[in-house]
Amino acid sequence: MFYCFFNWFAKVTGWLIQLVCFRTKIYYEDKSLQNRRIRGKAILISNHTSVFDYPVTIFVFWTRTLRFQMSELVMNKPVLGVLLRMLGGIFVDRTTHDYGYMAKSERILDKGGVVGICPEGRIPLKGEERPLPFKSGAAYLALTTDTTIIPMFTNGSYFNLKKRARVMIGMPIIPSQVADPSLSDKENIEKLNRVMREKIISLGQMLHERTKE
Repeated sequence: MFYCFFNWFAKVTGWLIQLVCFRTKIYYEDKSLQNRRIRGKAILISNHTSVFDYPVTIFVFWTRTLRFQMSELVMNKPVLGVLLRMLGGIFVDRTTHDYGYMAKSERILDKGGVVGICPEGRIPLKGEERPLPFKSGAAYLALTTDTTIIPMFTNGSYFNLKKRARVMIGMPIIPSQVADPSLSDKENIEKLNRVMREKIISLGQMLHERTKE
């Protein structure tokens, strides 16, 4: 309950600030199938461009409390880490083999919540292929909890007076429609992972084409 209250407080007090900093314009693959409203439990996935992907996303899907998986790099920072925990951030320590964050994510989904994941696992370095190969966590979580995946692509243009932030919201991915009963669990995770990454790539291409018009 506290997370919901603090999220609303942050959204109300930060609304004008985000309008100035991001000036986000939102596009849709098919608005009739997925708009800014998320109904029921869901896993939200996005490409990863910077630490500001998170604040942009919470204002895109402003009607829901998004519980994002966040790395130790940001969660261990003295002030920022406390703020992110208050917002409901899910601590992911990539330096250990502790997968408690997956169990926590499952509990959130079981209660009908929304879990946000950047499947690349980190921000790509200059010159690296984008998006990076996806980690398997989001696909595994979606298949084991039978949760719809909502894909989103962001151009990462933040704090830019000449270019505004632009995001493309994609049509939902239904894990049960991707999974093949003849395949092993591992093979189905790999298959869903490919579908997810290809979707993010296609959303980026769609966004590029739409912004040229």
